[in-house]
Amino acid sequence: MPTFISGLPVHVLVVHAVVVLVPLSVLGTITIAAWPAARRRYGWLVVGVTALATLSIPLATSSGEDLRDRLPRTSLIRTHASLGDELLFFVAALLVVAAALVWFDQRRRQSEAGTGSEKETGSVALKVVGVPVKVVAGTLTALTVALAVVSAVQVVRIGDSGAKAAWSGEQYISPQPHEG
Repeated sequence: MPTFISGLPVHVLVVHAVVVLVPLSVLGTITIAAWPAARRRYGWLVVGVTALATLSIPLATSSGEDLRDRLPRTSLIRTHASLGDELLFFVAALLVVAAALVWFDQRRRQSEAGTGSEKETGSVALKVVGVPVKVVAGTLTALTVALAVVSAVQVVRIGDSGAKAAWSGEQYISPQPHEG
């Protein structure tokens, strides 16, 4: 991946995908967790957006590492890089839990749509390792909301630390050698 495009650090461009997609994923996952009708209608779309957000994070961290290597070592940059490295764990976990919530809800609805003996069989099948359906659904919902909130807080922390690092008076080193 190039470090600069027309003199602008690629990280500055790529990071905007994270800045847009992660908060969008956070809003979407909280919505589908709290509102079953939205989960039925938009659940897989939200999971897809969260997958894109998850994929955008390594691009941002990789381009950030390339830029960091051209900057003087400062505690502000180290803090920003450290926080940025943590984001992938939170958003990837959010993706997994949101996908599980949507999948589980879809299976539950399919089971409830059955008739007679199919309904009875389906309700037994929806016990996950002997745990009732309501407990599994409640746990997935709570985990989805918790991971969404943690992801949102982490994005704000990363953005704040990045702004402090960028505006502290340090300038990047030009990729072209200076002629003198």
